Amino acid sequence: MLAQSPKSNDKLSELERLLTIKQMQINSLLEVSQAINNNFSTKAIFRIYEFILKAQIGVNKMAVFIKDDEWEIGAESGVNKKETLQSINANHYFKDIKSVSKLKKDTYPELEEFEFVIPTYHKDEPLSYLLIGELKTDNYDTIEEKLKFIMTITNIIVVAIENKKLFKNQIDRELIKRELEIAAKMQSMLIPDSLPKNEFIEMAAIYIPNQDIGGDIYDYVKLSDEEFAFCIGDVSGKGVAAALLMSNFQANFQIIINEKGSLESYIKNLNRRLLSITKGEKFITLFLGIYNTKTKKLKYVNAGHNPPILVNKGKLIELDKGTTILGMFEELPFVNEGEVSLEKNSLLLTYTDGLVDIENEENEMFDIERVKDFLKEYQHLTVHEFNSNLFKYIESFKGTQLFLDDITILSCRFF
Repeated sequence: MLAQSPKSNDKLSELERLLTIKQMQINSLLEVSQAINNNFSTKAIFRIYEFILKAQIGVNKMAVFIKDDEWEIGAESGVNKKETLQSINANHYFKDIKSVSKLKKDTYPELEEFEFVIPTYHKDEPLSYLLIGELKTDNYDTIEEKLKFIMTITNIIVVAIENKKLFKNQIDRELIKRELEIAAKMQSMLIPDSLPKNEFIEMAAIYIPNQDIGGDIYDYVKLSDEEFAFCIGDVSGKGVAAALLMSNFQANFQIIINEKGSLESYIKNLNRRLLSITKGEKFITLFLGIYNTKTKKLKYVNAGHNPPILVNKGKLIELDKGTTILGMFEELPFVNEGEVSLEKNSLLLTYTDGLVDIENEENEMFDIERVKDFLKEYQHLTVHEFNSNLFKYIESFKGTQLFLDDITILSCRFF
């Protein structure tokens, strides 16, 4: 048997060393991959990560900063100055570190127990910073090789955690979207399916929520053969909270308006119900009118709402008598009823403040004067034609600008 040369023995030893390293690395990667594929929690994945760094690679000190909503310490082991670590703003502190770097004691005195920092980036955005210290040397692996593998496994884990976060955010967005769809469907059930068109009155409405659901209301209730009530309102705020409050308020309106009473009692009861729900934290502006088809009289209370504009006997009249906004006081300080006799073909335009808050590309507002000018020009149209032309007008006016608020328009023609 021929004796192997020293050179051959060295080569064999190097191959055995590399094989041992690669087997260890494969086992570590398999362990991490299985944890990721089995959808382990972030905490569990970090525990495996800590174990691999300490037991298999020889890292005695480690701390990893990871970016969630804010930068935080995702895992740490063997650290003495934990309070110092927690006080560090990682994004600011390590902003100039783009690759594996040796920490200089004079530059980073607070981190004297660590030797290296390993960043993980996605494009130009940092996802994590790993600090390691007391990295053991052995006969199997060089420091450079260990750092290279630490960087690889850190990248895999950080990207996996980032993907978990993105997936969770996607699920959360889908759930919110679904909840909004359900809320929008429920809200649409409260909006009148149809509005009256008969020998006494014709109504038409436009409803444009700023988001999927809105905080505006309009409604119509027949009280008797001769009387009917209608309203338009606006909740302070936007989005889901405003929409839920408005839905609740509308349900209360349906109950209260069907009770025998006066306009004043209706408004006061609505104010009490609203206050019991919101505890004074949300408010509603409301215009409530009751029309008598026999006397041709419209009685109303305006609770802090944009005054509807009535075209009657060729004149434009703002219906502004009433009280304060609802939900602010336990007892309304005053309630003044308005009353007006309507001539045949009188036209009433009621709207929420989203209409006059529209802004165009020149920062001009769709103010009340524009509304009045439009009324004068198009008062002869049917209410559906009137609303259709008004919508085209505001679309043309705003250009590429977005609607800033919910917009509701309820137009009424009295015969």
